[in-house]
Amino acid sequence: MTTISFELPDDAVLSMHVPVADVSYQLRMAAAVKLYELGRLSSGAAARLAGVPRVAFLAKLGDYGVDTFRMTEEELLADVRNA
Repeated sequence: MTTISFELPDDAVLSMHVPVADVSYQLRMAAAVKLYELGRLSSGAAARLAGVPRVAFLAKLGDYGVDTFRMTEEELLADVRNA
């Protein structure tokens, strides 16, 4: 496992309005959500980055305004027809 550490300005931490103990989790979750949204990580890989089960990660996506599933209208209609 790779370890990455960096310094955060105190004002950035304060602006997050979370306990200092939760800052690491919040940053990991935000990074995981964004990388998932960009298609750079699968939901499973993003969940591992965030340190949560995949189901919990998928449930949190709505909190960040990210769609859980990425299907075009055509794909969705085809899926419904095949159901």
